[in-house]
Order: sequence, then C-alpha cells, then structure tokens
Amino acid sequence: MGGVLPLIGRRLLLGLVTLLVVSIIIFGAVELLPGDVAQQVLGQAATEETVAALREEMGLNRPVYVRYFEWLGGAVQGDFGTSLANKRSVAEQLGPRFANTLFLAALAALISVPVAIGLGVLAALYRNTVFDRVSNALSLVSISSPEFFLGYILIVFLAVQNQIFPAISNVTPNMELGERLYRTMLPALTMALVVTAYMMRMTRAAIINLLASPYIEMARLKGVPNSRVITRHALPNALAPIINVVALNLAYLITGVVLVEVVFVYPGVGQLLVDSVTKRDFPVVQACCLIFAATFILFNLIADVGAILSNPRLRHPK
Repeated sequence: MGGVLPLIGRRLLLGLVTLLVVSIIIFGAVELLPGDVAQQVLGQAATEETVAALREEMGLNRPVYVRYFEWLGGAVQGDFGTSLANKRSVAEQLGPRFANTLFLAALAALISVPVAIGLGVLAALYRNTVFDRVSNALSLVSISSPEFFLGYILIVFLAVQNQIFPAISNVTPNMELGERLYRTMLPALTMALVVTAYMMRMTRAAIINLLASPYIEMARLKGVPNSRVITRHALPNALAPIINVVALNLAYLITGVVLVEVVFVYPGVGQLLVDSVTKRDFPVVQACCLIFAATFILFNLIADVGAILSNPRLRHPK
C-alpha cells in the first residue's frame, strides 16, 4: 500500500495542475473574444461615459492576471460572480441546473452500465456467433450516430408516433421522483445508447484479450464450463480496463450533455451554457465550462485510481 499512495498522490496533483491550466485557457479564451464586454452589455446606443463607468464597475480596466486570480479565487470558494444578463449570482443559477444534469447522467448510467457489461460478457461468451455480429453492428451504428440524431429518432418513435414519453423534458425542482423519471427518460435513453455501445465493445475486447492467457487455458483443460471461465476467471481480471472505460463514459455523460439537453429542452448545465453563449453572458459561460472541465478531470482521476487499485502490478510495483 505504501507504493500506491504516492502514485495516487501524483495523479491527484496532476489533476489539479490540469484543472489550473484549463481554467487559464477558459478565462483567456473569453478575454480574446472580439468586442468590448461593457459595450455589448449596454448596446451600441450607449455613450462613451456610460461604457467607461460600466468597465470600471466590472473591473475591466484592471490587468488581466489580476482579474483571473480574483475569478479563480472566487471559483474555488463557489463564487463565480454575477450574471450579466439578469444580475443574479452565477452560483445560484448553476446549483439547480447542475443537480438536474447529475440526475440525468445518473439515470443514463443506471441504464447503460449493467446493460453494457452484460452485453459485453455475452458477446465474449458467444464470440463469432450471430449474437456477437449483430451486437457489434448495432453498437457501431450507435457510436457512429450523433447524439442529437439519436434524440430526434427517439422523439419520432417514442413521443410522436407512440406518445410513450414526452418530447420536452420540462422538469421542476418540486416534481415527484416518478414524474421526474418519466420526463427524463428520453434524454437518458439517448445518452445511454451511445455510452452503452462504447462500454460493451470495451468489455468484450478486454475479456477476449484475457481468454488467451495460460490460466484460462488451464481452466478449460480442467473442464470448467465456458460461462464460468468468463465470469469467474476472465471478468475479475478485466476489471481494470472496464472500470477505466466506465469512469470515462460517466464523465462523458455529464460533460457531453449539451446537445442532448438542447434537443429535449432539459434545464441542465448544457442548456444554460447554450443560452448564456447566445446572450454573451460571459461569467456564466466561464462557470459552466469550468464545471464541465472539473467534472471530466475528476472522473479521469477516479478511472486512474480505480485502475491502480484493481491492478496488482500497480499496487505492488517492483
């Protein structure tokens, strides 16, 4: 265990450095956008005196590095500033939106993870059969299709023609759990279709890669059934790559929801980001991008730590 803790510590430090670099890129990208923020807020009819007064109020006359460190210090404490569009606190707007995004991602994960691992195990168990070929073909189609296209397909078949689920996922904070699940099901299914295909193919590849190992051959020579060889011997040793791909796809579920939320008008961080870009509400845009980046880096760290803990060669380095 002594060799694991420094390794995990280095991963955490690398994650913090990565987040710092990403925050610089986010802040710098907004600063490099053409036009004057104060002029855009007040409109073209504003006088020079009014624009100058707003620039002073917003602190735009101060050096860029001073404003960056103030913004970063506030972000670390949960203060992302004030929205330019409605003068409300950015953190107050982000809180319920991020909770909605987490709920959507959790529902998609509950659907996709067990289905993907189960299909991956079955595809490895019945390798080169009709089931394997069909599942691989369907997964390839799912991976190749953009999320918004899959969303519109589900809307046509499950909301317009059959009216099983609503086409617009207008959830509210006080909505009961059953109603929230019902209204969130279509966007969750859309996201689950994509990540299930990735995780299923990775699970199948990881197990098939282990089937050529000597201990697998020994188990087969002893007469162990093929299903037990995969579930008892191959699957536990394939946990490291499976945990890695599951964690990365969970990160995608949270950070890749922008198009899905826009298609279904779901009130999450992705929809807030698109609305804020349209209104040129830069504090909200910066906060949304930083939240997405921090979430993605966090799940990458979870994937790394999970791979370390599940791999004896990393837990006990020579």
